[in-house]
Formats: sequence, structure tokens, C-alpha cells
Amino acid sequence: MQSADTNIRDRALAADLEAMSLGERLAFLAGGRKNAVFTTSLGLEDQVLTAALVAAAPGVRIVTLETGRLFDETIDLIEQTEAKYGITIERIRPDEQKLADYVNRHGMNGFYEGIEARKACCFVRKLEPLARALEGADLWIAGLRRGQSANRSDVPFAEYDADRGLLKANPLADWDIEAVQAYVEAEGVPVNPLHARGYPSIGCEPCTRAIKPGEDERAGRWWWENDQKRECGLHVVGAAAQTPISAQP
Repeated sequence: MQSADTNIRDRALAADLEAMSLGERLAFLAGGRKNAVFTTSLGLEDQVLTAALVAAAPGVRIVTLETGRLFDETIDLIEQTEAKYGITIERIRPDEQKLADYVNRHGMNGFYEGIEARKACCFVRKLEPLARALEGADLWIAGLRRGQSANRSDVPFAEYDADRGLLKANPLADWDIEAVQAYVEAEGVPVNPLHARGYPSIGCEPCTRAIKPGEDERAGRWWWENDQKRECGLHVVGAAAQTPISAQP
């Protein structure tokens, strides 16, 4: 639980960020930080942040979680983005032994068995690698927006992540999808071709489908589950400190 002082600082920081442009937000957040990390899934929002970071805060490490089940189009986009901006995107992969343990227990596609098995897969392929990516970091930049789903409608600009002991910032929290798309077009930002095929939110290939008319942007993620608040756990408070039973050896 956050202290009253921490909540006050978070609200004050959010008020400052709200008045800034995207470039100003990134420069302000990264200024004076010893180890700022941006984790990208190569989605529209993250591509916008990559382009903006190169210009406003080039010292921020850019990291992606190479889960082993990404779309070929996503893998190709990593290389295209590196070439366009002259950067290196660090690829963090699952621990081979933990992944083998999961596959031995559930099978390669065991995440379809149920929520517990799916969360265990996300833990091995995403949460544990994220922990390694953020080790020693004092700032974590992410591409969450309030308009992505009902579950993210109250995403803050910045908040202290007590589980990881760092400041987590969402510089695009108040952007709508139209603003994101306008930035992409104006700046010539490379994007995943799957977006044009009905995939506004793209994760692992077997866990992502195109959305239907009227569905929110993240409806295509883990579509076989009934829980409307489904998440992989990367951005869920407390998830970093828990290991799903199905992921335990």
C-alpha cells in the first residue's frame, strides 16, 4: 500500500506531466535517472514512444520481451525499427529451464487449459523476463493508455511501483487512438502490418486474434477467457511478487 506522502508526490508529478508535450514528458521523466528503461511490445503506442524517446531522451534503454511465440511481423518490426532510428532494442528471452518445466507440465499450448495455466505461461514468458529487464532500474516507461480498455480507464501518468521499487510512467495515458495514429502518420513511424488487419493490440501469436466491430482495443487478447479484465500481469499491481502455482516446479 502506498503511503500518503507517496500518493501526494504521484499526484503532483501527474499534474506536471499533464501540462507537457510528449517530448517534454519523456525528457522530464528521464532527466537525472541512472537507469531508465522503456519496455516495448512494438504496438502503435510503443512505436510512438520509441520515436519520441530517440529525439527527447536517447539515453533510455529500450527493451522488448522476446517470448518465443511472437508473430513474424512483430519480429520483423524490431529489426525495421532498429534500422530506422539507429538503435538497439534489447531482447529479453524466457529462462530456458523454466520454459522447459512449463512445457513438460502443460504442453506447448497449455495456456488454453485454463486461466491458471495461461497466467503461468505469461509468468514464464513475460513476467520473469521483465523482472530481469528492470533489475536495477529507477524508471520504467510503458505505453498504457486509458482508452485501450475498460480495465485501463484510470491509468495514471506516473506512480511508484512498490513491487519493483521504481517509478512507473505512462506518458501516453491521456492520448486517444486518433492522436496515436496521427503521430504515426505525421512522423512516418514504422508499424506492424497486423494493425491494418484488425489487430489493434498484438501479443503472442496463439493468444491474439483480430477484434470484431464494437469491441474494445484489447478484446482480441486471450479471447477464449470470460474475464473482461484479463491481463498478462505485466501491468497488474502485485503480480510481480507472485508466482502462479502452475509455474512452480
